[in-house]
Amino acid sequence: MSFYDLWSAVMISAIAGFVLVFSALIGSRLLAPFAKERGKGISYECGMLPIGRNWAQVHVRYYLIAILFLIFDVETVFIFPWAITFLSLPMFVFYEMLVFIAVLALGLAYAWKRGVLEWK
Repeated sequence: MSFYDLWSAVMISAIAGFVLVFSALIGSRLLAPFAKERGKGISYECGMLPIGRNWAQVHVRYYLIAILFLIFDVETVFIFPWAITFLSLPMFVFYEMLVFIAVLALGLAYAWKRGVLEWK
């Protein structure tokens, strides 16, 4: 098989994707109504007009909780396939997973000790 036989479907899909995205962008630019109004610049939240400034500072604790969530979400992504194929894997894979869980447990203990998980 030649190079073109192997990659022709990928190239056709990529070209079709670019054409579809480009045509959607051009179509929205040509067909969508554009009007400059004062109301479009106002931030809108929950059906209420904003009172005060539009900019609000977000506490760093929210970011820390999001990072902890991502860490443990990634943990589940690794543990579920491992658990499904556990019996057919060699024994050292079990110990590697224990090391992986221990590192995550140390991270959780550190975050707990630092008070990241306390909601104030």
